[in-house]
Amino acid sequence: MDDATPRPDGRRRALARFLARSGNLLVFGIVAVSLLGAVLLIFQTIEAERGERAQARQTSQVLAELVNVNRAVLNGETGQRGYLLTLDQRYLGPYRVAREQYRPALARLRTLVGDEPTPRQNELLDQVENLTASKFAEMADSVDLVSRGELLEARSQILTDEGQEVMDRLRAALRELERIEQEQLAEATADTARAESRVVPLLAALAVLLLIALALGYRLVGRAVRADAEAAQAALIAEARDRADLLARELNHRVKNLFAVILAIVRMSGKDAPESKPVVDRITDRIQALLAAHEVTQGNGAEGTPLRTLVETAIRPYLSSERKALLQGPDLFLPVKSVTPLGLVLHELTTNAVKYGCWSSGGALTVEWRRSDDMFELDWREEHAETGEPPLRKGFGSLLMTSAARQLRGSIERHFEPGGVHVAMRFPASDIPGTGENAGGQAPG
Repeated sequence: MDDATPRPDGRRRALARFLARSGNLLVFGIVAVSLLGAVLLIFQTIEAERGERAQARQTSQVLAELVNVNRAVLNGETGQRGYLLTLDQRYLGPYRVAREQYRPALARLRTLVGDEPTPRQNELLDQVENLTASKFAEMADSVDLVSRGELLEARSQILTDEGQEVMDRLRAALRELERIEQEQLAEATADTARAESRVVPLLAALAVLLLIALALGYRLVGRAVRADAEAAQAALIAEARDRADLLARELNHRVKNLFAVILAIVRMSGKDAPESKPVVDRITDRIQALLAAHEVTQGNGAEGTPLRTLVETAIRPYLSSERKALLQGPDLFLPVKSVTPLGLVLHELTTNAVKYGCWSSGGALTVEWRRSDDMFELDWREEHAETGEPPLRKGFGSLLMTSAARQLRGSIERHFEPGGVHVAMRFPASDIPGTGENAGGQAPG
């Protein structure tokens, strides 16, 4: 055989080396492509989460402005009707504040909806603006009529169905705007969930490819890559948990900031009108009661908010060596939607006890609650020497209790007895998750 002719062993070795290099290149190519795909998918997931956070912030702000518009209309109507019923100029304070607030709130709402709202959002925003303007125009007419002494005409105007129809349409438009925002947030959340669901399958495919590489002789490299992948997955889970906690704290912080802004607006609105200070103080106290009720709901689990905590939060600022309260009842837990109306009622009763009731004359306060069949019962008893007499007219506190009773789907009744005042609250207990065996005790000082 000629020396120039390649030997069969050499050809086989060359082919083996070529196949080995080709196999290695193929495995490294597949791994590289998979890694690039994983990076791209993780980037898409982060972008989806960023979009979800932005949508959550926008939804929170839009919902807050919807609440501001609705509150402005309700405050204006409350002040207008209070002025009509009492002819007391002080009731015009909430009406005037609401009249100044609703236009900026509508402007902020339109800005928050964005530069490219849907046709339905545009239509609803126009409806809200027109209906709000119509409602305030109607209130302005009735206030003007009362100011001119034309009471009968003003009352007949209020008793027509036109104002109620406007309010119903306004509430419907606000609810639909809220629903659209919630749907957009749900869509952003679903996009994030879909992006995150693709991460785990890709990581599993990458693990399979690494096992193939192990079979071809890259065992150590494969083990290192798998360890890195597991560490990255654990880091992503921890980061997601931290982001969720941070978002919850951020939302709670924004709610508290919103309460602070509202309190500042109320106080500044009454700064140049000393005669409105009592009304401003009452509004401020009720807003602070709302804030206290909100803080009670923070940090509670799925079982709800403890009723004892809510009662203690309402009365604790007023307790002293002379003012004491006895709290008795089992461990009941309220759903979040019941905390705010019940907290406002407890705050109203506490301030009344300080100003006019048992704590103004050295008397005693007892708060008892129980669960009877499917009804939740709470009794507020003030005992003092002076004879309890009902007020000559119903004020905002009575209206607040009536509204709270509707929200709780029950009843709140006040009885003025010779030995004091008894307030009986009854509403369905089907929403209360459970009870315990706490026997009650003295309220903390």
